Amino acid sequence: MGRKDASATGFPVDQYRKQIGKQDYKKTKSVLKATRLKAEAKKNSSGFRDAFLVIAAILFFVLCVYAFFYLNLSTEINLDVDVD
Repeated sequence: MGRKDASATGFPVDQYRKQIGKQDYKKTKSVLKATRLKAEAKKNSSGFRDAFLVIAAILFFVLCVYAFFYLNLSTEINLDVDVD
């Protein structure tokens, strides 16, 4: 008897999921399909965005290293030259 009463109330999370599930049934199939396609497109496009960000970060790092060495070497060369 105690188990039956405890399971009848359920957890708030389960009640929320059940409510959301009921709302999905109210939507038409075309709306659900459009929502699913939109989510898939967003998920697929994030891969390109992540790849672009990684490449941009690597290029920025290489540019910083190049600028560091360029500035250090250019100041050394200018100090070694005697101006008459």
